[in-house]
Amino acid sequence: MDKQKRTVYAWAMYDWANSAFATVILATVLPIFYKDVAGIDLPGNLATSYWGYTQTIAMVIIAFVSPILGAAADYSDSKKIFLKFFVFLGVSGTALLFFVNEGNYLLASFFFIIANIGFSGGNVFYDGFLTEISDSKSIDYISSLGYAAGYLGGGLLLAINLLLISKPSLFNISSVTSAIQISFVTVAVWWLIFSLPAFKFLPEPKKRLEKIPLNKYAKMAFGRLKSTFIHIRKYRELWKFLLAFWLYNDGIGTIIRMATIYGREVGIGQTDLIGALLLTQFVGIPFALIFAKIAGKITAKKGIYLALIIYTGITFYGYFLDSALDFWILAGIVGMVQGGAQALSRSLYGVMVPESKSAEFFGFFGVSSKFAAIIGPTVFAYTGQLTGSSRYGILAVAAFFILGMFFLSRVDVEKGKLEAKNQ
Repeated sequence: MDKQKRTVYAWAMYDWANSAFATVILATVLPIFYKDVAGIDLPGNLATSYWGYTQTIAMVIIAFVSPILGAAADYSDSKKIFLKFFVFLGVSGTALLFFVNEGNYLLASFFFIIANIGFSGGNVFYDGFLTEISDSKSIDYISSLGYAAGYLGGGLLLAINLLLISKPSLFNISSVTSAIQISFVTVAVWWLIFSLPAFKFLPEPKKRLEKIPLNKYAKMAFGRLKSTFIHIRKYRELWKFLLAFWLYNDGIGTIIRMATIYGREVGIGQTDLIGALLLTQFVGIPFALIFAKIAGKITAKKGIYLALIIYTGITFYGYFLDSALDFWILAGIVGMVQGGAQALSRSLYGVMVPESKSAEFFGFFGVSSKFAAIIGPTVFAYTGQLTGSSRYGILAVAAFFILGMFFLSRVDVEKGKLEAKNQ
């Protein structure tokens, strides 16, 4: 295997590694555990609302930190070092969920926030490598390859954990609760082990910049942050795309984070919820690559439009969700568009980013994706708490997709590419 292919596969393998967190912790097992075990004493739909607020707190922290991280990584040329740090942070927070028991919803929220900061912070630097290992011809494919690997890896561990949770006696485990707690540890181990190829094969810095004293590092990072705000506004099409992405990814992130606990609230069983989300993973594998082909035919921008139209329909269907079959259908449709929308968004952003500012501007992409996870879960949680039903919360998510499409229509991609080249 040549060096370029090895590097690309190592990069994609990190998506395989950390997607175990996205599937088991973020999307399926932990939300159910949060409602049924950690939040067992909470009345009505408060557990669902508190889970939404937990998402908001985690995302507020990482949204404010990630641009600093991106600028700092670009200045120090240390993306790989930062990636390792956040992997270890995420793995530690995930493993600590093993110790959460009945009624410990605050402890569950705290450990999840630590883990999610690790997950999100690591993605800032992972995304920053994309422009280093690809060119304008391969970026759509490589970005989609990462998402496909993530669906496969995350789906595989989710399948293992579904068996573990549904048949704990096969593994000599005393209860379903214990099986779920053990599943949290499997995520931590999986994430760490399959991150090792990225640690080994992703490119080292091409040059070493001058080291700065630790006591000046924060000052330099904040100075770079201020500079980034000024610089990114000069790239008008890139900036307009960020605004659109911020809106529609808010909707995508809300569905990822709230779908399972919402399904549990309306009475769908644990096995159906986990099984349906497993379907999402495996449907997502071919469709992440299919959307790359679609982008080649109709452009990435139109591919994103297609995904967002489908997402809008998902929110309306979700309002009327009434059975396990409905949830399975929705899960399959989400699998068709989730990876495609995110992969094409990342690659479309990448072709409008100046190469010399990749880490810095992908730090801003990290900000966008993190801020895009703040408002949606808050709106969902507050709407559900206010009305006493989360059905109105899922309906409100449609607004983010509609507004996102409106702002995306204002982006001139070809002009954005020229702006990046003529930096």
